Amino acid sequence: MIKKINVGLIGAGFMGKAHVVAYSNMPKFFWPAPAVPVLKIVCDVEEEIAKEAKDRFGFEEAVTDWKAVVNNPDIDVVSICTPNDSHAEIAIAALEAGKHVYCEKPIASTHQDAKAMSEAAEKAAKKGIISMCAYQYRRVPALVLAKKFIDEGSIGEILNVRAQYLQSWSADPDSPLSWRFQKAIAGAGTLGDIATHVIDISQYLAGNISEVVSTVKTYINERPVQEGGVDLLGTVKLNGDVKKEPVDVDDEASFLVNFENGAVGSIEATRNAWGRNNFISIEVHGTKGSLIFNYERLNELQVMFADDPEDRKGFKTIYTGPAHFYGEVTWNIPGMNIGYGELKTIEAYEFIKSVVSGKQPSTSFAEGYKVDLVTEAVMKSSETKAWTKVGE
Repeated sequence: MIKKINVGLIGAGFMGKAHVVAYSNMPKFFWPAPAVPVLKIVCDVEEEIAKEAKDRFGFEEAVTDWKAVVNNPDIDVVSICTPNDSHAEIAIAALEAGKHVYCEKPIASTHQDAKAMSEAAEKAAKKGIISMCAYQYRRVPALVLAKKFIDEGSIGEILNVRAQYLQSWSADPDSPLSWRFQKAIAGAGTLGDIATHVIDISQYLAGNISEVVSTVKTYINERPVQEGGVDLLGTVKLNGDVKKEPVDVDDEASFLVNFENGAVGSIEATRNAWGRNNFISIEVHGTKGSLIFNYERLNELQVMFADDPEDRKGFKTIYTGPAHFYGEVTWNIPGMNIGYGELKTIEAYEFIKSVVSGKQPSTSFAEGYKVDLVTEAVMKSSETKAWTKVGE
């Protein structure tokens, strides 16, 4: 008989939906599943949202206090999809209560909280408790293949990494004020929201970043306060005259990086790039070749090997499919392709598999903490206008 695992979801907004879809779809793709997730309790501070999520997604119970999830003896797994400032309190309490924790990124709104979460996870791991920080782009088959090429030495020693994450949803000044524009809750703006993804990918492929020098900018200094704008991404129709409140986080972060292995790189992220809806670009250049990934062509990896004959040198495109990472269990026909939903489903599978096996997964809370240390260095460098060591 397939094991069942009871899930408590805390935060029923955009990412809460992503977790629910991932849990629900996981056994449909991965069968026999390591365990079948059971949607037990959903929690949101807004009672209407919690009740709607219960009915919409099929949870057995809806609550407004996260402690009712963490302290429930029937709950095995806690998914944390709340604003960043609450991650640490909830995650640490859940780990201490013996719950396995699947937490959205960034791991926390401050590096101090991230450190506390990492330490709590390390302590809980000794008791067999699993924790994961949700950096789903590590699960892109093309990036897993890129990592394989790098580890095998196919492109030689890494010299340079170039990474971009560009979105457009906050380019309009009428995009409503939400927690994502408030430092006390989010910790940072674009830097914490999306730059963290390409920091994680860069470190996944090329190793830890050791120092940075950065420029951080805020382009739109105030935004309209709109009812229902708590988790909206993008512009909504404004209802008459609305008041505006200050934005105290970054709209763009650009920084040069040095890696511990001697490689150099550049990372750029903004949510104010008209025409770029969810553009992620990664280039890795080595002594024997290069790799290019573009999220707008999610199922492709461009590769170039310097040892190819002169008349055949140049970038070639590999189309990922059944022969690649989890390709045989998603859509096992070449060219059918995967998208964001499948990435979250793969991530949920990795998490549930780890819960059953007792083996800690990637991305760990410790890895999430390392990303937060980089963002902390970026913020410091933007103030001092100087190279800043990561972790100092």
